[in-house]
Amino acid sequence: MEGDQSHPSEAQSSPAAGPAPEKRQRSSIEFPYGDLDDAVTVAQAVRDVSGQSCTIDQLAAQLKQSASSGAFRLRLSYPRIFGLAETERGTIRLTELGMRIVDPTLEARARVDAFLTVPLYRAIYEKYKGYTLPPPAALEREMASLGVSSKQTDKARQAFDRSARQAGFYWSGQDRLVEPAIKGSPPESRPLDANTPGATQNGSGGGGSGGGATGDALLDALVAKLPKSGANFDITSRVTWLQMVAMAFQLAYGPAGEIDIKAKQNGKNEINELLGG
Repeated sequence: MEGDQSHPSEAQSSPAAGPAPEKRQRSSIEFPYGDLDDAVTVAQAVRDVSGQSCTIDQLAAQLKQSASSGAFRLRLSYPRIFGLAETERGTIRLTELGMRIVDPTLEARARVDAFLTVPLYRAIYEKYKGYTLPPPAALEREMASLGVSSKQTDKARQAFDRSARQAGFYWSGQDRLVEPAIKGSPPESRPLDANTPGATQNGSGGGGSGGGATGDALLDALVAKLPKSGANFDITSRVTWLQMVAMAFQLAYGPAGEIDIKAKQNGKNEINELLGG
């Protein structure tokens, strides 16, 4: 009987131990703990190191952090979640969106696209587009229903709020998300990503919508960035421009193999060949 009496005690202790795994509950929808400005800062650091890509160690040095620290690793996730960069084998590389966001002439549109690349933010935007947002507590419950861990809804909401402001979505008021109108760039022109809710793979969002020489907002913006004939346009700037055009081609006309653009000693001939000259 004494042995039997011990079981209720053990059973009572089990529920106390039970919630422990819930503390480690993972969110089923992706979102950053940092905000959009945090992600842009990392993307700019990559640009400042070498243009489009660098090693993780080089990036850590540029940001004056230890490459092995948890804080740096968390920071490294921000540009990835916003669609600004990809990491692989110790290297971080800016995506087409990342290249646009570090370009002052393209940054405003890129910030809108980056905000809507985050699965959680896109889901909330699509649900409340045209309506007022719920108050903070209700928005956190909404985030939980979308897959955010109940332990993280407060942090998720705060990062969401800062990012929405930094991307310009609160221009009509703090209680609703309205995509900002950006001159020379039609809405919904962001590149489509299979990981973005609601995205399809039937081509570029901006193709044929507009107004410029090619009808593609990104290509037209790149052409507009070219300096006048005879102006100083060094080899590094030329290669960077060509790399951005190559990525824009992939978005505007669809994938067509890998385009590798490099500067060499005989860079003039190589660039002429790439341009068909």
